Amino acid sequence: MSSGIRDKVAILGMGCSRFGERWDMGAEELMVESFTEALTDAGIGREQIQAAWLGSCMDEVNIGKSALPASMALRLNNVPVTRVENYCATGTEAFRGAVYAVASGACDIALAIGVEKLKDTGYGGLPGLDGGSMPPLWWPNLSAPGVFAQVASAYMSRYKVPRDVLKRALAEISAKSHANGAKNPKAHLRNPVSCDTIMASPMIAEPLGLFDCCGVSDGSAAAIVTTPEIAKSLGKHPDQMVTVKALQLALSNGSEGGYNDWDGSYIHTTRVAAQRAYAEAGIKKPRDEVSMFEVHDCFSITELVTMEDLGLSEDGGAVKDVMDGFYNADGKIPCQIDGGLKCFGHPIGASGIRMVYEMYLQLLGRAGDRQLKDPRYGLTHNLGGFPHQNVVGISIVGRYQ
Repeated sequence: MSSGIRDKVAILGMGCSRFGERWDMGAEELMVESFTEALTDAGIGREQIQAAWLGSCMDEVNIGKSALPASMALRLNNVPVTRVENYCATGTEAFRGAVYAVASGACDIALAIGVEKLKDTGYGGLPGLDGGSMPPLWWPNLSAPGVFAQVASAYMSRYKVPRDVLKRALAEISAKSHANGAKNPKAHLRNPVSCDTIMASPMIAEPLGLFDCCGVSDGSAAAIVTTPEIAKSLGKHPDQMVTVKALQLALSNGSEGGYNDWDGSYIHTTRVAAQRAYAEAGIKKPRDEVSMFEVHDCFSITELVTMEDLGLSEDGGAVKDVMDGFYNADGKIPCQIDGGLKCFGHPIGASGIRMVYEMYLQLLGRAGDRQLKDPRYGLTHNLGGFPHQNVVGISIVGRYQ
């Protein structure tokens, strides 16, 4: 029977580029920026990396097919490099590849790197995906804001939440992320925004307004992983070592859209992946044990329902927790302490690794003005696709034990 990967893989070094409209760089230069930081942090030479995983989603408007752009830009030593893509969970998927390679013993030191260069398209949101022949049969007229707005409608119906109450809670979520992003020098959006401004913003898809939606960014993030034993031999002290506690993915199988069991007020796959991740990490009471988390706040309603899907708020209880400041920077479990997708930015292939980067900084006490007091476990959550048809990736990292 499998025992999972808890504490079998240590993060040797991490790096992250500045996110935003990076007109000064191409995707290759963004990868160099994050990789150089990760390599310096790890204290190794690039020749010591034995395998790598590259995450990029929008290859048609980005780096193109194959993993050659990473191998060439980073001057890797003819090692195996694999390009992965799994919607907005692409960054987590790249991290999973590197972590599993080390955990299995296939290599000693592996690299995960994600990148996306989207602002050159001139388009405010995600460019159209070449989804193959089947997706158009499932959602011929679908839009991302529209389908996530339906989650908000289903949530209000299920829990009898008045629209004005939900709108205020969603505004608090976005305002919190803007306040956190203002303290992050690498964030795309760094201006605080008031709840009143958020609530008065133009409507995009009822009840979601402009500030309930995250944009996209240019950026890259990287992680170098190894075993705890090798990390120690390279000079990493156990007290300053971050290890992977759990890594889980869950994908829709068609039941949400094909049957009536799912009412649209939550994300089923998040609940499945979360329970698996907690079991792997040995977490029994997530509301008491998780110190901080980063979720896939593509829309503010996604963040709200994810708080419940992760078992951090009771079903129907996230609105009260949000209004009570439970997830604020000075709350019990800070959420999006770096600004989240909403404000740090969302270069799809990099986002999952960027989330781990913030958890890593926090656990090592390097987060500057955002630093939390003595965090123990950090959780990251990616959601790619749509509420009824998606890929969810969850990672949990913490101090080495």
